[in-house]
Amino acid sequence: MNLDLGPAFTRAQAVVNGLVAAIPGIIVALVVFGGFLLVAAIVKGVVARLTEARLHAHRNAGVAVGRLAQGLVIFLGLLVALSVALPTFRPGDVVQVLGIGSVAIGFAFRDILQNFLAGILLLVTQPFRIGDQIVASNYEGTVEDIQTRATFIRTYDGRRVVVPNAGLYTDTVVVNTAFEHRRLEYDVGIGYGDDIDRARRLILEAVRGAEGVLAEPAPDVLLMDFAPSSISLRVRWWIAPPERADALDARDKVLTAVKNQLTSHGIDLPFPTQQILFHDQTEDSDGDRTRQREGWPAGNTDVPASRKVADAIRHVSGSTPRGAEGE
Repeated sequence: MNLDLGPAFTRAQAVVNGLVAAIPGIIVALVVFGGFLLVAAIVKGVVARLTEARLHAHRNAGVAVGRLAQGLVIFLGLLVALSVALPTFRPGDVVQVLGIGSVAIGFAFRDILQNFLAGILLLVTQPFRIGDQIVASNYEGTVEDIQTRATFIRTYDGRRVVVPNAGLYTDTVVVNTAFEHRRLEYDVGIGYGDDIDRARRLILEAVRGAEGVLAEPAPDVLLMDFAPSSISLRVRWWIAPPERADALDARDKVLTAVKNQLTSHGIDLPFPTQQILFHDQTEDSDGDRTRQREGWPAGNTDVPASRKVADAIRHVSGSTPRGAEGE
């Protein structure tokens, strides 16, 4: 059996000739792509510095934006290099393929891409910065680092919480150190028999004398509520800086000063009380709502007469008590 290998050798020779002919184009494409890599590195550094300078952003923001710019330049260089190496290559074909594949990629890496984009926006817009004390996702603490995927928070009890950036960007975040001053408040209850204006003056004197309280904005005291056992006065004062430790320290000093000031001047600080009335079932007025005293004294001249104990028990239970038949 004779094998005709002529066509196979012809095709192999054609492939080799094609590769040899494409070598100059491949070399030029590699040189072009290397040039784009160099340009991408320069663009990354320039964009990072401009981002930090123009937006007064943290270094991480400049690095993230610089990497994005570097990736775009490298992708453009890859398209140009392929066009040089393969004359039949059309960049539109790659864009079309990427458009189809991006749907699958988007579904597969949706959370990762979402957190990455949210991290870029957080680094650029800077609703909070490293060192700020924030409340987010039921956690409160100091921001340690802001990365493109997540933000690191150190809680006040020494724990680290990693919060995905997508949640920080879409949910509510409270920044306690966003401004130089912070207002604190506390409700103080005084007795109904106390003079409100006098109590207000005493509280303001105590608050103004407490360490850490700012003179401007000035502290104030507002009547807030007539509570069941007290009159509620809301004490408000400002501190600086607004960090957690300063807030706790100022609160301790203010409340100590207010309590000592009020008690030393005879102002009542009532606590919730409950009065229990025991009904006397031995009076002949039991059942008569117009005469029944419900435990309150009726006066010396209007005290209902008492029944015999047996009659009172019989009146309540509706039966004759044992041992009372002979009475």
